[in-house]
Amino acid sequence: MRAVIIGSSGGIGAALVAALEGRGADVTGLSRRDHGLDVTDEASIARVLAPLEPGVDLIFIATGGLEIDGARPEKALRALDPAAMAAQFALNAIGPALVLKHALRLVPRDRPAKIAALSARVGSIGDNRLGGWHGYRAAKAALNQIIRTASVELARSHPQAMLVALHPGTVATPLTAAYAGGHPTVTPAAAAEHLLAVLDGLTPADTGGFFDWQGKVIPW
Repeated sequence: MRAVIIGSSGGIGAALVAALEGRGADVTGLSRRDHGLDVTDEASIARVLAPLEPGVDLIFIATGGLEIDGARPEKALRALDPAAMAAQFALNAIGPALVLKHALRLVPRDRPAKIAALSARVGSIGDNRLGGWHGYRAAKAALNQIIRTASVELARSHPQAMLVALHPGTVATPLTAAYAGGHPTVTPAAAAEHLLAVLDGLTPADTGGFFDWQGKVIPW
């Protein structure tokens, strides 16, 4: 099995690499820190992915950010800042979309393959009861729409492949340290095992879906 992990230097990304290598997979981890892969820069994405050969069985986009350049999640509309909001969309929605654009050539057409991107439950419009976090919520909702729309295209060209959005739960990483509050957290290693178990249980019929770490469907 060949796997490519985008964002392999992050908590969840590094744990996914370790878990897959533990299964005997041939894993290529790519990150901004180690390879100069900046998902907000299309030229960077194209350059880093260009050397990879087709025939990848799993592509996992494990990038994202909640607090970007010191801009904290907004608690109210009066806190909206257009530059901070644009940065959220660039990293959490447009970036994964560009990865899909350049990584699709790696996916085999003649056998099953899986593509997943880290989303977040707060990106669910139907599940939103608390409000706030406008930029992050909207960017993750946009990511979910991109996943859903791209899955329709993928099904036409790669009928045995699937593309899904996954919510990992609250994972104990630097990204969540200041915002976990009273929510129970899991280690990145546990989160990686949960996410891979969900992917193991999904089929092409599930493509375009949004699932949590237990494999339960999350409303759009």
